[in-house]
Amino acid sequence: MNSLTALSLSIGVLSGVATFLAVGPLSGVFFIWAATIAWAAYFALGANEDALKKTIACSIFGVFMATFTAYELTNVPADAYFPAWAAFTVTVSVIVTCLAANIPCLSAIPASVWGYSSTFAYLLQTPDKMNKDVLLGISLDNPLVVISISIVVGAYFGVASGKLAAKWTTKAD
Repeated sequence: MNSLTALSLSIGVLSGVATFLAVGPLSGVFFIWAATIAWAAYFALGANEDALKKTIACSIFGVFMATFTAYELTNVPADAYFPAWAAFTVTVSVIVTCLAANIPCLSAIPASVWGYSSTFAYLLQTPDKMNKDVLLGISLDNPLVVISISIVVGAYFGVASGKLAAKWTTKAD
């Protein structure tokens, strides 16, 4: 079959597997939305070994920066000035996240931003996660742990879908 069909089928089949894991045995540990963001990042960055390394390194760096930012936000009093302090804190952390692209292994800014955004999605949409105990704890509630797991698994689903598609692709004579 042609490469687009093969890739579409491999992504579809493995998406089913990933969904089963996310809503079944790995529910609460593996988030399909974070995994598919990393999966897409892998392809957006070139679908090769360098793309895998940058997807994982940059995305997890983004998770770290967002987790650190969230911790800093827990130190800001929830008063009338909170929105301004939150905006300032996020501004500074995003500038640092982007400037880190000067380091070659962190040069894929979009992947760092996707990791950052995935973390805040988790923290702001999941009750009781944005607090110091969660952010400093070593547990599957901590976004640095759980979102990073989803990112790594998702990136490897990208690799697997690419390899499976290659096996299913027929070469023209």
